[in-house]
Amino acid sequence: MSRSLPRWRSAVAGVSAGGDQRRRSVESPRRLRAIYRGGVSDTTSPHEQVQGFDELGLDPAVLKALSDVGYESPSAIQAQTIPPLLEGRHVVGLAQTGTGKTAAFALPILSQLDLSQKTPQALVLAPTRELALQVSEAFEKYAAHLKGVRVLPIYGGQGYGVQLSALRRGVHVVVGTPGRIMDHLEKGTLDLSELRFLVLDEADEMLKMGFAEDVETILADTPDTKHVALFSATMPPQIRRISKKYLHDPVEITVKNKTSTVSSITQRYLIVSYPQKVDALTRILEVENFEGMIVFVRTKNETETLAEKLRARGYSAMAINGDVAQVQRERTINQLKSGKLDILVATDVAARGLDVERISHVVNYDIPTDTESYVHRIGRTGRAGRTGDSIAFVTPRERHLLRAIEKATRQPLTQMQLPTVDDVNATRLTRFDDQITQALTQPERIDFFRDVVSHYVSEHDVSEVDVAAALAAVMHGEQPLLLEPEPERSTRSFDDRPTHGGKAQRERAPRTGRTDVQMATYRIAVGKRHKVEPRQIVGALANEGGLSRGDFGYISIKPDFSLVELPADLPSGTLDRLAGTRISGKLIEIRPDAGPPQRRTHSGGERARKPRHKD
Repeated sequence: MSRSLPRWRSAVAGVSAGGDQRRRSVESPRRLRAIYRGGVSDTTSPHEQVQGFDELGLDPAVLKALSDVGYESPSAIQAQTIPPLLEGRHVVGLAQTGTGKTAAFALPILSQLDLSQKTPQALVLAPTRELALQVSEAFEKYAAHLKGVRVLPIYGGQGYGVQLSALRRGVHVVVGTPGRIMDHLEKGTLDLSELRFLVLDEADEMLKMGFAEDVETILADTPDTKHVALFSATMPPQIRRISKKYLHDPVEITVKNKTSTVSSITQRYLIVSYPQKVDALTRILEVENFEGMIVFVRTKNETETLAEKLRARGYSAMAINGDVAQVQRERTINQLKSGKLDILVATDVAARGLDVERISHVVNYDIPTDTESYVHRIGRTGRAGRTGDSIAFVTPRERHLLRAIEKATRQPLTQMQLPTVDDVNATRLTRFDDQITQALTQPERIDFFRDVVSHYVSEHDVSEVDVAAALAAVMHGEQPLLLEPEPERSTRSFDDRPTHGGKAQRERAPRTGRTDVQMATYRIAVGKRHKVEPRQIVGALANEGGLSRGDFGYISIKPDFSLVELPADLPSGTLDRLAGTRISGKLIEIRPDAGPPQRRTHSGGERARKPRHKD
């Protein structure tokens, strides 16, 4: 299959002195051609021979863009993929996410574009809107010094008007999801008659999501002369069949990692019971030096619930899941990129394809049940040479999932301890010191206040230290700077509570954290039909009312309401705060229970028991 040379190569011939170096760069792929014919061997890796991008034969304008973003040497998938794509070969690349495969196909495509052609020359199919946007942004970044290159993302959820007007003006690269691409083809608004390059990115995911028919239709209805590159993390039979049918004599490149996870990511885990997770996450947020964070949970509902709890505790957090409108999703991701948002609570599907440089930490709030999901999740950090941290919350009953992850990735996770009150307080004091130090480096800001303080000291005969302490108290507000020492608690875990017939009780017995405390029963307007669980009740009331876990006694969940034991001497302010609390989206309408009094003394050895019935 013939191939038109990049527009800049004809200018290489005849150049003297400096041209010799250029010619060596251009000829590098030819020297490697023997390796790529019939695939890359296991014993010879072109990545070992290639030291820099300038050896791969890329357009000088593309090389300049790579230099601008700080890329120095190609990754394995890039070193092995770029030369055959520049040679006009079809390529099948087997590589996990986060290996740099976007640049592996974007760089050679950009190096071969004909900017005089107005119809699309390259089409990249991606499984999700997020990945389509990420790939589109990568193309634009690498084309920074190629004047006039137009890249258009096309995906569902975005209005047709923007896409149609861009197509009428002319675009060189289209990046889209199969469904929306098919819509445009059926409407006749997307002309692929002169397509030269077609890329299937994360092909296995596209097939899992039901796009197989659309993908094959697009492959069949585009020019036979196009160059096809297929990238996939796995090679199921359906992918193999598509490769044989639509790719001509492809170079098959496999990047085998020694482990499935990136070595630049520090992986830790914390053993924690389910009701402790919110408190544990809050402690970690206090002591970890993070920039941006993704917190992964299993369900859509939990994304909203956890994000709301984090906001209530003063953190900048938002949720994304499959039910969030596309406009809101894009706004949230842009806020994360710009620094207006620090924490994103997400499900696996919603976060797929996200590549935000600020993400320094990934927290598996709910540890995934399969190792592939774990690898994809933590791959949101530590990308493109950056370092990252991942923390997995593991309940005692989920230890088997932890062992499975370690076995599959061949990389042990390091156990961490829950930060103590002393750890949190030390961090708070350090940050407070840093604020003072920062202010002292800006004398123009404090000169006025120095005069104010001096005047106050002379007028009221108090020490400057006392005035400084008073100002600090005013600045900090009513919330204490330091946490109170933890009361002694039972070491018994919620996950280890007694069971009957192998099933955990839905009612909770009184905690043993406090003794000899008179308890009173309160009624809240949520019950079994609202699908609430004791952990949700404890979490909501503790967050809103400033209660500790030791303040809760027996919890009984009825069909339409629940009964909760709390200390009888709750301040009126606490009840006022709890009045606006919602659980599962419903106001709890907390009030003292008007039914039979259920008072008891909260003693260390007493356990509430449910009546037993014999069959």
